[in-house]
Amino acid sequence: MTPVTVCHLGRVAYRPAWALQRRVQERLIAAKRAGMAGAGAADGLPHVLLVAEHPPVFTLGKSGDAAHLLLSEDALAARGAEYVPVDRGGDITFHGPGQLVAYPILDLDRLRYPDGGRGTDIHRFLRELEEAVVRTCADYGLAAGRVEGRTGVWIGPDGRGDERKVCALGVRCSRWVSMHGLAFNLNTDLGWFDLIVPCGIADRGVTSLERELGRAVGWDEAAARFLAHFADGFGATLEERRGDDARAWLDAFAPEAVAAETPAPAAQ
Repeated sequence: MTPVTVCHLGRVAYRPAWALQRRVQERLIAAKRAGMAGAGAADGLPHVLLVAEHPPVFTLGKSGDAAHLLLSEDALAARGAEYVPVDRGGDITFHGPGQLVAYPILDLDRLRYPDGGRGTDIHRFLRELEEAVVRTCADYGLAAGRVEGRTGVWIGPDGRGDERKVCALGVRCSRWVSMHGLAFNLNTDLGWFDLIVPCGIADRGVTSLERELGRAVGWDEAAARFLAHFADGFGATLEERRGDDARAWLDAFAPEAVAAETPAPAAQ
């Protein structure tokens, strides 16, 4: 089984969380290099999964088009949102309250799937992340899936309309250590997406579990369901840490770790 330490960050600003991802990634890369030198330093290190919620922020991937942001940065700031160009793949997306954000920082060289498949199959890595969301949607009675040629998780087409994205996905790997991840709309205010061309896709919309179900879902409940499916798909054993415990662990693992701005979302 693959050991993964899950750190629940609570609601935290995007830039410090991004910096934390880089520090954790660098820690795993340094251990990999030491292992290649014969020290075996990577052998006992867990992989890391950061789980968070962000204040309103729009992020643009390195291959994205800035024209897909439909307001100026000053206009966004007046609405209480940030704009951050980042180093992941993909185009523009939104992160904000009511959204489950998961950042798997995994050494794919050391990852083995339950069927023996190698972690360095990047396409499978993306599909397994999507599958954890698909199965979480199924837990709520929603039929979600994939759209050929487009990343992420979609609901529809059905009687309510065309395909609509419920989860965006974008990652980056360095020396086969991943960072960035997915943004799963639970109770997200979808009005924010009107300010962008989401993921650069103009002919399809976005949705959330709340919109599809007609009711809010518990953030902690949905996160627990997602983590269970993540563990199944990746053959992982999860050690979960929260609050001060998570921050202390991260301080030791990757110094100068980010501190949560507010407590983790309350159980609902």
